[in-house]
Amino acid sequence: MNIERILTTLSEQFPDAHCELNHRNPFELAVAVVLSAQATDVSVNKVTPNLFSRYPTPQAMAEASLNEIEECIRTIGLYHNKAKSIQAMAQKITKDFNGVMPQTMEELLTLPGVGRKSANVILSVCFNVPAIAVDTHVERISKRLGLAAPADDVYTVEKKLMKKIPKNQWSHAHHLFIFFGRYFCKAKKPCCAECQLIDLCKEKNKNINNLSPIHAK
Repeated sequence: MNIERILTTLSEQFPDAHCELNHRNPFELAVAVVLSAQATDVSVNKVTPNLFSRYPTPQAMAEASLNEIEECIRTIGLYHNKAKSIQAMAQKITKDFNGVMPQTMEELLTLPGVGRKSANVILSVCFNVPAIAVDTHVERISKRLGLAAPADDVYTVEKKLMKKIPKNQWSHAHHLFIFFGRYFCKAKKPCCAECQLIDLCKEKNKNINNLSPIHAK
C-alpha cells in the first residue's frame, strides 16, 4: 500500500521527527501552539522561555497584566490578539478546570484560541492520545501524495488520514508529515529531484524545474 511506503520512507528520512515547540507541561504546549499560528516554531521558542518564567501556571498568566504578556511576545506576529487568547485560555483553565489542562477534545475546544488542530497536538504530544493534527504542512503533503483531494478542507483531510493510517501510527505520522513538509517538500521550493516519493506526487508537473531529467520524463 502507498501509505505503508510513505510512512516507511519518511521514517527513514526523519527518524527523529517530533514536536519542535519547547514546553515542559501541557499548559506550556497549549500556549506555544496558540502562539505558533502564522509564526514559525523557531520564533515561538525564542519568546516562550521568558514568558513561562514569568507566568509558569495558568493562574499566574490569568492574573497578569495584558500589556506585560504582550511585551513578552512582541516579536511574534499578531501578538496583540495572541496575548488576549493565551490569557483568556489561562483564565478559562483556572476558572473551569481548576488550573489543570483538560484532556478531551470536547473540553479543549472550549479554550480560547484552541481549534481542532491545536487540540490534536495537545492530546497527542502531552496525553499520548492517537491524533492527527492537520496544519499547513500536513495538508500540503497529504494532497501532494494523493492521500486527500485538492479541494478537501482540513477536517476532511484529517478524516481521510485517520482511515488510511493505522491508529497506532497517527501521532508519529503527524510529525513525519510536518518534518517532510517543513524541511523537504516545501511549499514553494520542494526538493523534487531527491524525493523518493515523486512518482506518487500529484503536483510534480507544477514543480518541473525541481525535477531531475529522469524524473521529469
